[in-house]
Amino acid sequence: MSDCYWQPMLDVSPAQEVFTPKKHKDTGLPVTGREKVLQQCEQTNPIPFTECISPAMLNKCVKIGEGVYGEVFRTSNRRQSVALKIIPIEGDFEVNDEPQKTFDEILPEIVISRELSYLSEGDVNYSNNYIGVNNVSCVQGRYPETLLTQWDKYDSRKGSENDRPDIFDDEQLYIVFEFADGGQDLESFEFNNLQQAISIFQQTAGALAVAEKELEFEHRDLHWGNVLIRSTKQDHVIFYLDDQEYRIASHGLEVSIIDFTLSRLQKDECTIFCDLAADPTLFDGAGDYQFQIYRNMKKKTSINNWEPYEPHTNVLWLHYLADKLINSKTYQDSDTKAHKSALATLRSFYRHLLSHSSAEQVVVESELLDL
Repeated sequence: MSDCYWQPMLDVSPAQEVFTPKKHKDTGLPVTGREKVLQQCEQTNPIPFTECISPAMLNKCVKIGEGVYGEVFRTSNRRQSVALKIIPIEGDFEVNDEPQKTFDEILPEIVISRELSYLSEGDVNYSNNYIGVNNVSCVQGRYPETLLTQWDKYDSRKGSENDRPDIFDDEQLYIVFEFADGGQDLESFEFNNLQQAISIFQQTAGALAVAEKELEFEHRDLHWGNVLIRSTKQDHVIFYLDDQEYRIASHGLEVSIIDFTLSRLQKDECTIFCDLAADPTLFDGAGDYQFQIYRNMKKKTSINNWEPYEPHTNVLWLHYLADKLINSKTYQDSDTKAHKSALATLRSFYRHLLSHSSAEQVVVESELLDL
């Protein structure tokens, strides 16, 4: 497991309010990670699943995905489709062959998710392409039987690599994220044409550029399972970069970027990051370009130091995504002249992509919007 850190310097921002070491006025004792997480959840103590997920929501839950740290379910809340990400924490045994995260380790993911979600309210730098955070809760108790049933159905359909969540007892703690429903991941999404795929790439690059400018953000794990795609009725997706408006033809699709477990950002001199050096196995994978990206990121760091800002890591992941769109996706109109012309343009762009230093440079100085 990679360790997460924060390096506060000035006590002036919401992020620093979370991460700057503080003490209780009455006792002089340090404020704990548990207390900070509960504060983020607007709770004084963990709540039961029944208080976090209503019976109506629970009955509509369907498992749609999983990761090494938890499970993801789709349901609806007030007639809006939402996704629930449930992460067990603080237990003294491994889950999915990994130690459970502590309160201190889950806190950066909560803060980063919210900071990126706030970019949809930005002015000078604005993007609506990061998954919206509706709510974060700290929950305690056994896994609900309804969710275990949905876990089994997913396992029958796709085969789960995770431990069945019936391993948890009444004392188990979890963090439950309620996100907006971002749609289907890029890996499984079926495009009608290459123009749609190019729009997805453009939107992703624009979102990374905005977060770089506003937060010195690096995603550091932007594989195609972390790019979600949903339909939109809007003709264009708009983002603002340094007060400059950019308009991308949507071709009926909109991106949501998710999963900031390995991410890095800086907010008013408060740096939040995960120390990837603590998990050397991350750099040992083989068989897919994704695993080479981790090694390429490592080469860009200074003596395996993951605190400094190195936006070229975002370019590495854009190169990976472009490679997937060119070599791993199929398109219904692949025999048409329009497809072949667009593919030639994308391949030319792909060959020069790694020469850029950041996603911002990709947007500002390249022919990104002319793809």
